[in-house]
Order: sequence, then structure tokens, then C-alpha cells
Amino acid sequence: MNRHDGRTGVRVSAQGCRRRLFLLGIDVDSTGGSQRVLHTLAQGFAERGHTVELIGIRPSPRPHAYIADPAYRRTTLYRAAAPPSWRADSLAERLSPARLWSARAERRERQRARELLARRFAGTPKDGRGYVIAGSPWAAVWLESVARSAHVRAIGQYHESFHQARTSVNLELILRHYPALEKSLFLSEPDAAEFRRRRLPNAGVMPNPLPFAPLTPAPLDGRRVGAVGRLEPVKRLDRLLDAFATASTEHPGWELHFFGDGPQEPELRARAARLGIDGRVRFRGTVRDMAAAYRELSLVALTSEREGRPMALAEASAAGVPCVSFDLSGGVRELVVHGRTGTLVPHGDTAAFAAALGELMGDGPARERYGRAAREHVAPLALPAVLDRWEALFEEIDR
Repeated sequence: MNRHDGRTGVRVSAQGCRRRLFLLGIDVDSTGGSQRVLHTLAQGFAERGHTVELIGIRPSPRPHAYIADPAYRRTTLYRAAAPPSWRADSLAERLSPARLWSARAERRERQRARELLARRFAGTPKDGRGYVIAGSPWAAVWLESVARSAHVRAIGQYHESFHQARTSVNLELILRHYPALEKSLFLSEPDAAEFRRRRLPNAGVMPNPLPFAPLTPAPLDGRRVGAVGRLEPVKRLDRLLDAFATASTEHPGWELHFFGDGPQEPELRARAARLGIDGRVRFRGTVRDMAAAYRELSLVALTSEREGRPMALAEASAAGVPCVSFDLSGGVRELVVHGRTGTLVPHGDTAAFAAALGELMGDGPARERYGRAAREHVAPLALPAVLDRWEALFEEIDR
């Protein structure tokens, strides 16, 4: 059972329920939604009295500090980021001394990393209270031999949609490695159901927790549309620029703010200039305090090519900011209730997206109504509630 910490409002596991928990990811320190989730969970588990270690397989080339004062241990298995891939165009190149030396060095480093992971698991008591949570199918591959020989139970997560898995190698990896785990967790019930139909019997649902809990809702008076996430092709921010250019013709006082950095920034700046809206588009870069950033916004927009259960929609809703999003997945539909907490638009229909943006840009009462409903809708995603679900899952597996 749990008790409450009067200082933090977070439940703390009783002595008999404390566990040793490992959270494993490929790159856990870069900026990204799944990385933030791992750090949020690690801190939450640690504050409940569990012994927690967050393990990254490779270091990030640009690490981001998610938690100012982490209560969990951090370990990175590889000593350097992944080297650039070497594509040999001929047999002579494949057999060149430099190529053979590089391959041997990579094998030695991989073996050293696996041995380090085994040592991290080795100290787990034989009481059944050790768990490792693999944050992605690629991380789960590392558990195939190591976890079996240790006293840890393995759980796999997937932070994208079934559609995304089906169009990548992730579906094959999940169906190959996740059946041997204690549980396979997905972000929405529709996604879990799709994996069950592919004969994954241990598929379940676990939502990602909100990384912050806004005390007061956003005022929604800033006349700003926000887009949150990496500036990369999959986010299709070109569509958002086109839609905003159309919608803002009737709402000239509005601005579009991008929160995040990435390789597409020069291209997006050029597109905004061609559309004649560069004076109303702001590139804010990586922002440390996103809770404060959401309070500046009156709408959040999402025009990605694919998403599972995007944290930007959950975070905006928690701040009381209504969302306009393409209808991309079951996870998106669970976060945005069309006509009640925001607006869903057919995938890829930029004209419809512009119309939806324009409608809410011009209707303050609707924004306020949607914002209140959105805040209430995502209340179950608060960190204490999600940690309770994890605790219940651990107890279920224990039994």
C-alpha cells in the first residue's frame, strides 16, 4: 500500500513495496517526448522511495537536463555517441584494414556495454521486486540475454502509434521481442487492440504522465498559436505555416510560435518569408520552462505526419489550452475530444486545418470552453495518478 507525502502530494511506497527499478532507453538525454517521459517517471518513482536508475545505451550529442535535482542514478553504457555508418561500395572497401578495425572496435564496445548493463542488473535482490522498463523496441533488444540471467522482470513500452510501428521495423521488433516480457504497454487502447490482433497476448495500456501540473489555467488572451516539438520533417510544420498564413488573413493580430529546434529551421524560416508571414512567426528554440510557455498561448496546433499520443497535446490540455490537430491515431483521439476539448481535422487536409484554426482564433468564448474541458479531460494523466497505475501493474505481476 502507499502513503501520501504531505510536502509533495505524491504517494510514497510503503517499506514492503519498495522496488529496484531500471528505465532503459537508447538515448535518454536528447530533447524529445519519450526522453522527458523516462526522466519524469524516474523522478516520480524515486520520490516514492524506490531505488531507480535511468540507463541510456548511447550518450546524447546534445544532452538536455530534464530534472534539476534528480533523485535517481544515471548510467550510460556506450562511452561515445554512435559513429557515422560506413557504407562499403565494394568488396575491397568491406575488407579494408580501416573497415575491419572499425568493425572490431564496435564489437568490443558493444560487448563492453552489454557487460556493464549486466553488472547494473546483477545487484538486484532475489525477492522478485526488480523491474526493468524498456522505453522502446530497440532498447528491448538489449534485454534478450541480459535480463534473463538477472533477477529482474522486464516490461516493454512503445511511445508511438500502431500505424507508425506498421510502417517501420518497429512492428517486427515488437512482435519478436515483446512476447517474452512480463507486459507490453502502449499508449492507447486502440493501439493495444491492434497489437493483440497480431497475437501479442501481453499487450496493455499505460499513458505517459504529465511532466508538470499547472496550478492555474492559461488566460488564452495572448493571440498566439503554438507548435511544440523538434523542427524535423515528420512534424510537417510546412503544413502549419500554410494553414496559419491562410487563417491569419482574417486575424492579423495573431502570431505563430515554434518551441523546439531542429534541422528544418532554415527551411521553415524561408517558407514563412515566401508566405509573407515571417513578421508573425517566432522561433523560440528549446525552452526550459514549458509550463510557463503554454500560459503564453491561446491555441496549440499539431500537423505531424504521424503521432502516437503526443505529449504536446496532453501538456497543452493540462494548461487549459485548446488544441487543433490532425486526426492521426487513437492516442490523439483520446487526448483531443472533437468539439469538446479541441478540434480534429482529417489527416493531411491543410485547408480544413486552416479553417479550424481560423474558427477558434476568432471565437474567444469557444477557446475558454474548450480549455476548461481539456484541463478536466487530462486530469487522470497527472504524475501521481499514472504512478499509481504503475504500482498496480507491479503488484499484478508480483501476484
